[in-house]
Amino acid sequence: MSAMFSALSVKNYRIYAAGALVSNTGTWMGRVAQDWVVLTELTDNSAAALGIVTGLQFLPTVLLTPLAGALSDAFSKRKVMLVSQSFMAFFALLMGVWVLHGSMELWHMYVLATLSGVASAVDAPARQAFVSEMVPKEKLTNAVGLNSASFHFGRLLGPATAGLLIAAFSTGPTLIINAFTFIAVIIALLMMDTRLLAKRPDRTGKGRAKISEGVRYVARRPDIILIMIVAFMHGTFGMNFQITNALMATEIYGKGVEEYGITGSVMAIGSLAGALMAARRERPRWRLLLGSLGLFAIFSFFLAMAPTFAVYTVLLVPTGLTALTVMVSANAMVQLSVDQEVRGRVMALYMAVFFGGTPIGSPIIGWVGETFGARWTILIATIACGLTAAAAIIYLMRHDNLRLRIRASWARPLYLERGPALTEPIPEKVT
Repeated sequence: MSAMFSALSVKNYRIYAAGALVSNTGTWMGRVAQDWVVLTELTDNSAAALGIVTGLQFLPTVLLTPLAGALSDAFSKRKVMLVSQSFMAFFALLMGVWVLHGSMELWHMYVLATLSGVASAVDAPARQAFVSEMVPKEKLTNAVGLNSASFHFGRLLGPATAGLLIAAFSTGPTLIINAFTFIAVIIALLMMDTRLLAKRPDRTGKGRAKISEGVRYVARRPDIILIMIVAFMHGTFGMNFQITNALMATEIYGKGVEEYGITGSVMAIGSLAGALMAARRERPRWRLLLGSLGLFAIFSFFLAMAPTFAVYTVLLVPTGLTALTVMVSANAMVQLSVDQEVRGRVMALYMAVFFGGTPIGSPIIGWVGETFGARWTILIATIACGLTAAAAIIYLMRHDNLRLRIRASWARPLYLERGPALTEPIPEKVT
């Protein structure tokens, strides 16, 4: 099998990937429908309200993900996902029925967004760490890349499909369809051969101690801390296209739901390409992570300045490619550098950092959109991610004896080269 799809040779991962593809498509349909309900049915195109809903969805990630990481290390990740996916399906169904009935109010959406966020906070660390139980270590980066490819292939299909469904049948039925797509993941988890899953290490000690153990492990790893800082800035200020695409489509270009759906699908073309390119790499490096972050800042600047909707949609492709490369590289770098017995807790902290900035960033970006205009919601990403990339490169050059070299090449516009005194960091064992 091609190196790009080598993880699919593993039976359990192949089953999981099929279910996840269906669910991811439905998830993006649900996101577009939810945003459209907030903007057009519950408010008069309020960016602030949309930012609050998005922030509430991710707020539980900050509060609960460390506990969820301890749960995923203490119990079967597969069983944790069965429970969390079931609750996510229920809340999605409730949202669809409420909208279809015509009794949905804005505070109802706030409550459902929070409850869905709680279920997602429990699901995320188990789902991230479960990959290492389905595939051997040499296929882990490939599996992470394929997971992202599946997510963004769903992003390619979901928004455009949602736009057509909303135009034809309204938002309620679209949200209900999303609820039923969660069943695909549940069926896949039930179909797995549990004998082929990697054995979990024995768990001892109390849950509170386990959470603090994961924090102590990360505190001793400056390389992981730097990755998490990059992920925080990128996730907080760069990955808000759920808001920015809606505002740019409606306020700047005067478009409707079909065009808004198209923006998500077009961006997914670049994201999908980035995920597949990442899947080919055995082990991502700093030069890939920081080079992609720098390019993302550049493309987001041109995106914010796009004079027409056509130019905007074209620029979404390279913006999505670089954004996804940052996400996959950071995720794989963390997973490959930590010990199996703390992977769930470390990934929980990583997810809390990456998604946990959204409750901060989304309301800020919503306020910026209403105060300064939609273009500034994207320019924030240019400033924040550009400064982060520059600061991280300077830090590595000063503390890790690295040298920066620049090439006139699309594939490798810059790279960091190790000096003679540097040695690879050795992951510390948990005691």
